[in-house]
Amino acid sequence: MQKPLRQMRLSARHVAFLQPDETFEALPPPPPGMREASAADHDATIERLFGADQHDETWIFAYGSLIWKPACDFVEVRTGLLHGWHRAFCLGWNTRFRGSEANPGLMLALDRGGACKGALYRLPPDRRDPCLIKLFEREMGWIPTAFPPRWVRVRSGERVIRALTFCIDRNSGRYVSGLSEAEIADALARAVGTRGSMAEYLHATVDHLEKMGIHDPHLWRLQDLVARRIEAAYGADR
Repeated sequence: MQKPLRQMRLSARHVAFLQPDETFEALPPPPPGMREASAADHDATIERLFGADQHDETWIFAYGSLIWKPACDFVEVRTGLLHGWHRAFCLGWNTRFRGSEANPGLMLALDRGGACKGALYRLPPDRRDPCLIKLFEREMGWIPTAFPPRWVRVRSGERVIRALTFCIDRNSGRYVSGLSEAEIADALARAVGTRGSMAEYLHATVDHLEKMGIHDPHLWRLQDLVARRIEAAYGADR
């Protein structure tokens, strides 16, 4: 018998309090020092990652929003465990898509150390490159990217799968570390941008992880802290 899902404190009702400001730019320009990635840039990334090696299978390891909003088509999904990297709110500060200048957001990326359970998506073998380009357009719309794609090895059942994922570049200028859970929750409870709020991002990530049977204690504590902050800010009951 399947175990009942844990009841999150953070809910859609909390998320509804945080809506994008209509004055936000729909398509904000890249920040200084960055530019929009071109088709040629994405082709070059594929060439760097694959070269002449075609691979029988191409897998993507998802740990955040790609779990609940895949960027491209896939033909198989399974859970997996990645050693040497952990899921962290370490990609900052986001002042456009899920944040503003007044209340910047923090995004998830993989940082070195520990381990991470997530989802493995296998791309259609006959449409590998078009799917990869959609993925890169979503995750690397601006370059240079702060979390470049790299190969990792993920254990899934009896298999060890070679997969692409996105890991933070600690030297990118966008690496954020040393924050307490309370400080992270403060940011996530306030940040809203053109794509929605960080509370929505956190809610969707935790909800989908739990439905996949993956419990992340750090994110679970954060969703509780964020919910409490929204309740206090808007005078809402649990």
